[in-house]
Amino acid sequence: MKNLRGLLLAFLILSFGISDFPQAQDQQGFISLDCGLQANESPYTEPMTKLTFRSDADFIKSGKSGKIQNVPGMEYIKPYTVLRYFPDGVRNCYTLSVVQDTNYLIVAMFNYGNYDNLNRHPKFDLYLGPNIWTTVDLQRHVNGTRAEIIHVPRSTSLQICLVKTGTTTPLISALELRPLRNGTYIPQSGSLKKLFRVYLTDSKDIVRYPEDVHDRLWSPFFMPEWKLLRTSLTVNTSDDNGYDIPEDVVVTAATPANVSSPLTISWNLETPDDLVYAYLHTAEIQSLRDNDTREFNISAGHDVNYGPVSPDEFLVGTLYNTSPVKCEGVTCHLQLIRTLKSTLPPLLNAIEAFITLEFPQSETNANEVIAIKSIEKSYQLSRISWQGDPCVPQQFLWDGLTCEYTNMSTPPRIHSLDLSSSELTGIIVPEIQNLTELQKLDLSNNNLTGAVPEFLAKMKSLLVINLSKNNLSGSVPQALLDKVKNGLKLK
Repeated sequence: MKNLRGLLLAFLILSFGISDFPQAQDQQGFISLDCGLQANESPYTEPMTKLTFRSDADFIKSGKSGKIQNVPGMEYIKPYTVLRYFPDGVRNCYTLSVVQDTNYLIVAMFNYGNYDNLNRHPKFDLYLGPNIWTTVDLQRHVNGTRAEIIHVPRSTSLQICLVKTGTTTPLISALELRPLRNGTYIPQSGSLKKLFRVYLTDSKDIVRYPEDVHDRLWSPFFMPEWKLLRTSLTVNTSDDNGYDIPEDVVVTAATPANVSSPLTISWNLETPDDLVYAYLHTAEIQSLRDNDTREFNISAGHDVNYGPVSPDEFLVGTLYNTSPVKCEGVTCHLQLIRTLKSTLPPLLNAIEAFITLEFPQSETNANEVIAIKSIEKSYQLSRISWQGDPCVPQQFLWDGLTCEYTNMSTPPRIHSLDLSSSELTGIIVPEIQNLTELQKLDLSNNNLTGAVPEFLAKMKSLLVINLSKNNLSGSVPQALLDKVKNGLKLK
């Protein structure tokens, strides 16, 4: 009983089963991509949420558009009727501009919908930069699934990559980023991978934007052994902790039907080593009499106890563990236990749970990433492997590069660049000098013109330069010839 994971698999179908939305609020900082949408159909406003979606065409350079077949319950939903699939290459990546060191809610949606008439549901990996985020298994979740994580980008660029792991073709339906308030959802380390987010009610309505200003998706959940509380009075959601819980989520609550029993919620984990963070949102939604007291302790196993807690009347508060909790085995049991002085049973309005996901592999040195992408743009290179991080993971190293790897926590550096026989035209671009650890440069057998630039002599790490079979003019700079005398190999 009370196993939440099994009850929350219908998120995708239910995501837009919402009615009576007020006018849309500010979507500043939102990124809402309808993947596979043609550029000339972009942007558009989704009629139920009032969210503005746009085509993903400007954020990825590979993949093809597909149109899903009818899926019961989704005929009227504009997003997710098309998708982008990736028949070519092993790793295909979106590149998104973000605000560095800002906490983002990142959601990726996947719906196969038999777009290719092959009835072969895919399974593949999803990466955040150079680190794996999750495995997308549409063979198991045949009606679609969503991956959600709260993550702080360490640079102004975020890359989300789909990686082929078998014989099936990766695909994606939608990609959404929502900035969160500073100081909220902060684990001791890593990022927060969502297990579930529910509000306790007998309603069937999903709550998301614009009721939730951060577009978190709240699913209804209720157990037979609970009693439902509901209020028509206003609940103050402007607490000081910045979680901005929507009022629709906290006007209902659950208490045990047996007033002497604890309120218990259980859920399964992926592995027994998972570290859990839970966020409990509470508000007293009954007008208490003078002699009434609602007070309870929170327990999550032998070593995790907190309390006593008394929810504020008609005011939301958020309780959460600041250190991660390890459950016993693969099942977590959370209990709200009435204290001896309490006249009323425990109460809970909503709960979110996450596991921590560590991203140990550092991205390639940021300045070198900027440099190599500038070189790519200047020479209009189109290589299927030149997506995602240039150096890591090592199995996805860009063609023509070698990199230096010190350890996982140290950003890799680009050591060699081989663009020979790449049909390059124009000059030797100055961005090359920003690859400050470059030891070998091969630009041979192209159609490069102009002079041999003097900046090559200033690149202290360069040991080998091959500029042969081009249409370069003028003489070799003396500073470069002097370096040849000191061991530089120049062809």
